[in-house]
Amino acid sequence: MKRAFGAFQRGYYLAAFEIAEPLAHMGDAAAQSLIAEMYLRGTGVAQNQGEAVRWYRTSAEAGRPDAQFRYALMLVGGEGVEKDVAQATELMRKAADAGNPLAAYNYGQMLIQSSPTGGFANAFNYFQSAANDGVPDAQYALAQLYANGRGTTARDDVAARFWLQEAAVQGHDTAQIEFGIWLINGRGGSSNAHEGFLWLKGAAEKGNPIAINRVAHLYKDGIGVERNYAEAAKWTVLARRARNADPVLDTFFRSLSDVEQKAALEAANRVHLS
Repeated sequence: MKRAFGAFQRGYYLAAFEIAEPLAHMGDAAAQSLIAEMYLRGTGVAQNQGEAVRWYRTSAEAGRPDAQFRYALMLVGGEGVEKDVAQATELMRKAADAGNPLAAYNYGQMLIQSSPTGGFANAFNYFQSAANDGVPDAQYALAQLYANGRGTTARDDVAARFWLQEAAVQGHDTAQIEFGIWLINGRGGSSNAHEGFLWLKGAAEKGNPIAINRVAHLYKDGIGVERNYAEAAKWTVLARRARNADPVLDTFFRSLSDVEQKAALEAANRVHLS
């Protein structure tokens, strides 16, 4: 299997499949999981969801954590298999308890969904485990638990800010927005309005509607950046296009002259959000 995984990682998919397939038929759970992934993606073999399901199920039944996770997702969504949330939850738990970070995050979500009032305490340790393993969604979820004092002994803004930053650094756009706002407001630590502005502007440039709205306000009010009505007007136009303007921005835009409004429209047309 080392040869098969090595070939797969180097992009030699056909070779990887040729090595792994006979091992899968001999009962090797790692090989079964690998060829399931290849059938799912269509790498080295024609894409075949049915075969992917079959081999993920076989590998999951043999106790392979990554296959348990993948097959659980299929069962939740009814992808190529009859939907079975109960079985999916049990497989996700097994994969999470075996140390699969993505399974830990997803199982934590399942616990909350199954018990909206008491699931947070049970989900906390799973989110913590996944967050420590670098899963951004888990880091953001853990930040929310700390920020709201749910599933923890008490609210802890310092810990919440730490995990918001961890998720933000990894590109989690909602975490970037909240971390930027926390920096501006000085929540959970010292205030740094300019750094907060930069986080929000980065998220805005990726096309996040909430961040676009916030950046327009920050330019308008001169928070974290020098006040600039031209930039505020440009971002107000972009907020309108993202369907996230608000009465304050609308009033601000109407207060501008026709020339300023036209310049803002032209400036917005030159922006290409990712």
